[in-house]
Amino acid sequence: MKVDSVLLENIRSHVKTYIKFSDGFNCLVGGLGAGKSSILYAIDFALFGEPIGRSYEYLLREGADVGRVALKFIENGKEYTIWRGLRRRGGHISQDPEQLKLFEGTRLLAEIKSEAVAEQLRSIIGVDREVFRDIIWIRQERLKEILDMMPAERQRRLDQLFGISDYETSWANLRSIQRLYEGERGALEKDPDIINMRDMQNQYDQAVKELSIKEGEIEEARKSLGEAELRLKEASRHLEELMEMYRRSEKMRAEEAELKSKIGSLESICARLTAEVRERRMKVSELEARLEALRSQEENVRRRIVECGLPANIALEDLKSHIDSIVEQISSLHGEEENVRGEIRRVIQRISNLVRESRCPLCLQSLSPEYKDRLMSQLNQEISNYRQQLSELEKGAKELENLRSTLFTALTNLQTIIPKREEILRHLEDEKRLLNRLMEELSAKEGEMENLKGRLAEIRSRIAEIDYSRLEEAQKLYSEALNNFSSLKYRVQSLENQKSEIMSRLENLRLRLDLAQKKIERLEKVKRILTFIDEARQAYRSIQPRVRGDFVKYLERIVQQILDELAGSEGTPLTVRIDENYTPIIEGEEGHERSTSNLSGGERTFLALAYRLGIGQLIMHLKSGRGLSMLLLDEPTESLGREDGSIDRLAEMLSRLKTIEQIIAVTHSEAFAEKADRVIRVEKRDGRSIILAEKINQITTQ
Repeated sequence: MKVDSVLLENIRSHVKTYIKFSDGFNCLVGGLGAGKSSILYAIDFALFGEPIGRSYEYLLREGADVGRVALKFIENGKEYTIWRGLRRRGGHISQDPEQLKLFEGTRLLAEIKSEAVAEQLRSIIGVDREVFRDIIWIRQERLKEILDMMPAERQRRLDQLFGISDYETSWANLRSIQRLYEGERGALEKDPDIINMRDMQNQYDQAVKELSIKEGEIEEARKSLGEAELRLKEASRHLEELMEMYRRSEKMRAEEAELKSKIGSLESICARLTAEVRERRMKVSELEARLEALRSQEENVRRRIVECGLPANIALEDLKSHIDSIVEQISSLHGEEENVRGEIRRVIQRISNLVRESRCPLCLQSLSPEYKDRLMSQLNQEISNYRQQLSELEKGAKELENLRSTLFTALTNLQTIIPKREEILRHLEDEKRLLNRLMEELSAKEGEMENLKGRLAEIRSRIAEIDYSRLEEAQKLYSEALNNFSSLKYRVQSLENQKSEIMSRLENLRLRLDLAQKKIERLEKVKRILTFIDEARQAYRSIQPRVRGDFVKYLERIVQQILDELAGSEGTPLTVRIDENYTPIIEGEEGHERSTSNLSGGERTFLALAYRLGIGQLIMHLKSGRGLSMLLLDEPTESLGREDGSIDRLAEMLSRLKTIEQIIAVTHSEAFAEKADRVIRVEKRDGRSIILAEKINQITTQ
């Protein structure tokens, strides 16, 4: 893995900083507190997200509520970018899952969930947080940490990193497993199922014989039960037929009772209808007599109308109009009578005047006696004529009055008779309709009653044919067959239960025998496992020193190669030997050996660097199958001085170290930075870290 660039926002003293890295030796140089190490902390946070201490207080800028890091790196020729963020909530700082994203190029691989991102990263870079912080990132004042350990502590620590301690752990863990299996072996050897297995086998064989005998008895009982079941079915069928006949007879008796009830009801209805018909007939006869009397009266009246000169079938309105015309005639005659009487009075007055004065009543001249007598005679003749006319008028008026009276009486009688006749006629028609309906209903009921009487006679005939003694005999035969079947069924069930008990015993014995056999097999397996565990523990104890020896040889060879590379052709090489505790020992030119405590500060720094790089290369090959491609150094010039040239030599060595593709070092030493392929200057102004300038040294390495 190689870091391409990193972006810091509100990380420690960085408000917003972007740094671009290259292959080879990159050096972050600046004064104390300028914010150089913050960049390495940001790289660690971006990759793993876990705080170095208990919280993120060391990472988030004071006074800021949100911070984030974007790291772009190259692995196997592919470009990856990871974003992580921090958020302050009250007095607590935590990761912001909304900002967590991992990209391959522009394609999103994972987001939000830390586990998913961590899994993807582990598969990409091949190292975990522990290896990164112990091997790849050499923090300030920890370069010589492994060299300064006690030999036993160093051996334990490197055995853990190399995985050799797994052999010791496995040896110790196998002892507890061994004790577990030894306890199981002892329990199995004392298990009663294994001890009593022969007795259980004898019991099993005896139960098999009992089962065979019982199955024979069951077969015979089932045969008898089958025969009894056939007899029971036949008896049941016969009984069912007779019961069906009995049910039909009961149904017929119920039908007989129902028919008798219906017939009785119909007889009552017919008697009532006969009485009603009789009453209706009497009413019809009475109405017909009354109607006939009215018709006779009407004929007499109309006969008198005919005698009066009018048609017999004259309508009442015409008769009334005719009477009104007669009344008008009578009134006219009475008027004429009054006129005639007036004339008579006038003539009598003239006669009286003539008698008294003998003067003409018209011209008032005196009359001669002859003329007077003649006039008197003429006036008397007028009176006679008027009286005769009056007599005729009175006679005509009287005749008309008699005719009016006769016709009015006839009209009055007809006005009384006709409504009565019509009412009686309507009543008669209603009574006849009721009578006809009653007679039809009576006829229908009588026909229905005759049909019911016929059905009743037929049902009584069919009931008389049923023999109930056969039903009693069939019931007796069915009871005998049922008792025999129940007895045999109970015997079969009893035998089945006995068989089930034997089979249960057999199954129990079989399970116990199977279990005993499994326990015997388990015992044999446990014995083999114990033999294997014992051999394995001996193998772990014997293989661990040999594996450690192989690691020591490989580590010694890698460290020596790195030392030679760091020294270069013009340097003084160190010859190193590593013992079984991973303790490096320097061999001098004359064969003298020196421990690391007898080395100068510069030599210890070079050895510590080569030692850490060798361990890193070995672990990376073990973990991912790839070499160590990146190294982060935080102030590696500790214990080195400019006066003796040790800082320059370390920088020169790092610039020549081609086994590591990318080195990112943090230093405050300008001399150290001069040898870097890329120099990145960091300064702090007004409490903010800034990248002042970047320059690439024009140094050509041979």
